[in-house]
Amino acid sequence: MPPRARRFIGTIALLTLVMVWALLAMALAQSVLTDINGFVAAIYYVVAGLGWVLPAMPIISWMAGADKKQTVN
Repeated sequence: MPPRARRFIGTIALLTLVMVWALLAMALAQSVLTDINGFVAAIYYVVAGLGWVLPAMPIISWMAGADKKQTVN
């Protein structure tokens, strides 16, 4: 697959991941976390805000895989 197409697909996948992650985090916060104290809510929002990075890592490494293969040849 050409690197340009790989980056385009990866970009679409990352945007989709972030949007779905944000919607799920907001839905969970509104349904489950309504009666908790501020400290627990702050911890949740920090974890939910940074949690999308772990699923994004394989997508980013897949996108960069095209560059690695191109430079080796």
